[in-house]
Amino acid sequence: MRVVGLDCATDDERIGLALGEHDAGVMRVTHVTACSRERTAAATVAKWLSGSKCGLLAIVAPLGWPAGLRTALETHKAGDAIAVESHLMFRRQTDLFVQAHIGKTPLDVGADRIARTAHAALRILGKLRTELELQIPLCWNSEDVRSVEVIEVYPAATLSARSIRSSGYKKPEQSLARQEIAAALDVVLTLDVTSADITATGDTLDSVVCLLAAKDFLDGRAVPPENRVLASLEGWIWVPADAVKLKRRAGTPSDDVAPAAGGGVMCPACGLKNFKSWPSGWDAHAAHRCPGVQGATPAERKNDFRDRFLHGRI
Repeated sequence: MRVVGLDCATDDERIGLALGEHDAGVMRVTHVTACSRERTAAATVAKWLSGSKCGLLAIVAPLGWPAGLRTALETHKAGDAIAVESHLMFRRQTDLFVQAHIGKTPLDVGADRIARTAHAALRILGKLRTELELQIPLCWNSEDVRSVEVIEVYPAATLSARSIRSSGYKKPEQSLARQEIAAALDVVLTLDVTSADITATGDTLDSVVCLLAAKDFLDGRAVPPENRVLASLEGWIWVPADAVKLKRRAGTPSDDVAPAAGGGVMCPACGLKNFKSWPSGWDAHAAHRCPGVQGATPAERKNDFRDRFLHGRI
């Protein structure tokens, strides 16, 4: 399968692209390039994917906005108080999940400049849909990629999950750090490109890390969202499952409930809160803080949690 890694930015001059071929668990990197005004990301990717019956785009950029932001602003007027807590307005469930389990914090798409990058990524996807005459939907099932589809990835999380340097390599003068990361990538990827191609910029390096994240996804090693409906609205960052210490336990009130390290039960909706005495405290968490439930009001959020995880017993 043909795979494209795209490290997105608001300007083509700061976008890195990598092309790979995935087959039988092997990801072969065949091309790496930095884009420019003349060689745009959309045109290059369209050329790479032209004629492909199926393929995968792995993009470094949020592909959706927090559901809490949508809820808070839908009927908001200037000067009105906002009932939704700030971290639920500005961060997505996937951002909180990555922070809790990988130790890396994605930028807040609801309150940071990354929102412009997200807009640029969606604009590129729109151009590709027009050029290739394809829908290019988000991909949720690595075993059933039927066309050209797209996933969201986060290089810092992919690198950190493998104990590879994940910071201090983006600046032009940090070439030694990029070479260190490239050497680590050479162990897990098959590289038909030179180290100089990969380490030219932080953007080109990140585009190759995108291919590693895509390999995890296609190999069935990435963590899927617990709440698919919410993820379809907000987007989901695919990170390696073996880096997430979240195991299911039989015999708990719900098959979706997992034990927490040191005792207690992790919230089955978001995987972030440790209930010391399950399900005590579920109502306040669901009503005001949990990023894994849906609803415009505290009552609707509690009902969603109750129906999904308590089976109406409380």
